[in-house]
Amino acid sequence: MTVRTAELLMAIMMGIFSIYLMYKSAELPIGWVEDEGPGGGAWPFWLSGIMLISCFGIIYNWYRKKGRIASSKKIYIQSHVLTEVGAVAASLIITVALFSFIGIYGALPLFLLFYLRVLGKHPWFFSITFAIVTPIIIFYFFEITLKIILPKGITEPLFIPLYKMFL
Repeated sequence: MTVRTAELLMAIMMGIFSIYLMYKSAELPIGWVEDEGPGGGAWPFWLSGIMLISCFGIIYNWYRKKGRIASSKKIYIQSHVLTEVGAVAASLIITVALFSFIGIYGALPLFLLFYLRVLGKHPWFFSITFAIVTPIIIFYFFEITLKIILPKGITEPLFIPLYKMFL
C-alpha cells in the first residue's frame, strides 16, 4: 500500500466516523438553547462537521494529486514494522481481555514484561523492576488517592489487607 492510498483510506474512514459522530451528537440539541447557551451536542456536532469538511479537502487533494503526500508512491508501512505494530496490538488486546480474569494488577505486569523484555529487548532487571513498580504506583494513585476502584479479577482477596490498612 502506498502513502497515497493510505491517505485516501484514512480520509474515507474519518469521514464516515465524522458522519457517525454528527448523527449521535444530533440526539442532543446542536443549536443555541434559550437562556442556557449551546446545546449538549453542539460542540461534538460542529467539530465533527469541521472534521468531515477536512476529509473532503483531503480527498479533493488526493484526486488532484496536489501536495507531497497526495502524490506519493512510497510504501506506507514496511512489513517488519507492520509485524511489530501487530504484536503490540495483539498484546494490548490480550491484556485488556485478562482484566476481568486476573485484574489490572495481574495483566499489567505481564504486558509490561512482554513489551519491555521481548519487544524492547531491555535487560531483565529493568523489565521486572518496572513491571512490579508500575502497578504498585497505579494502585496507590487510583485506589488509595483517587478512590477509583479498578478491576482485580481473581486477585481481589489479595487486596483486602491493603484496603483495611489505607481505607
